[in-house]
Amino acid sequence: MNIIESYCPPKMEQEEQTELLSVIITAYNIEAYVERGVRSVCEQTYRNLEIIVVDDGSTDATGSILDRLAENDARIRVIHQENGGPARARNVGIGKAGGDYIGFVDGDDWIDPDMYEKLFSALQDQQADLAVCRYRQVSQVGTVDGSVDRAVIFEGQEALAAYVEEREEFMIQNAAWNKLYRRTVLGENPFPEGVWYEDIMFATKALTRAKRCIYLDIALYNYIIDREDSIMNRRINSRTFTDQIPAYYEKTSLLQNLGRGDLALTHDYFFYKRLLLFYGQLFGAEDGEAYRMRLEEILRHDRKRAEEAFRAPIADPRDAKKLQQFYCSPEAYCRKLWWDEQVVIPCKAFLKRLFRK
Repeated sequence: MNIIESYCPPKMEQEEQTELLSVIITAYNIEAYVERGVRSVCEQTYRNLEIIVVDDGSTDATGSILDRLAENDARIRVIHQENGGPARARNVGIGKAGGDYIGFVDGDDWIDPDMYEKLFSALQDQQADLAVCRYRQVSQVGTVDGSVDRAVIFEGQEALAAYVEEREEFMIQNAAWNKLYRRTVLGENPFPEGVWYEDIMFATKALTRAKRCIYLDIALYNYIIDREDSIMNRRINSRTFTDQIPAYYEKTSLLQNLGRGDLALTHDYFFYKRLLLFYGQLFGAEDGEAYRMRLEEILRHDRKRAEEAFRAPIADPRDAKKLQQFYCSPEAYCRKLWWDEQVVIPCKAFLKRLFRK
């Protein structure tokens, strides 16, 4: 890993913009947001774009808005299809794309004017297969932007490791949309269709194929985090068990088959830690008992692997104590979790502010 302080990708003049970039935008019933999102792509300083917008069976005005935008920009191609979910929409977009470089934008978000110029310039400058940028978290109460003026070069499986370790300083994560990919790292139909949380395996596979990655530690993508009907903002539900948890198991298997048992163990630490948090969040919820029983069944069935994962080098020893407390008494674990979140943590935060004054 090589950190480059104060890195600025070389400016690309229009005559240098010879490579076609294909940007795939997915849209479903987002009439209030979609025009802003599409226009933000049209207004890119990198002009040689192919903009493929997949209207995934919208029943509101989204489709007509897209058709109007396409009339005013020849680079926009709108594909109207029956609703099949974001994975199928993206795969359809990839199948229609003519560029050797692929980017994704969710139609309810928007991007900075120079996002693709900077990502592509950095990718070319560093001869990388994948370029990633930080993103802003946009909500009704404000915007969170942790940008730092630097770049990070990842060689081999270093980016994969940073992703699996969930290192907060690198916003690589599952998201498809804060990245620009050489088409060769995607493969055919890279998004598993018919399921939610399709980004989990997509991101893992892309990172295993990328031989070199560059991470720009500046926010260029604007991600809305509090849209109520977003899949990402839905609480634990039946899809957690049919789609999300199976994807985590598949991720473990892929890492093991790659010969990275260390990363598989690290991934499982975060996976089982997440299940514990899910369990605690359901404590006392009127509609949560059935889900709690299913989570408890998984954690007890996987106890040997979970205990091994909580001994991984990256694991916090305090989490191992929480796991054992859960196995001794799930109810006691939940009550301790509630006490910490409602009493201990707020008290510590209050005392910290008090002594700062």
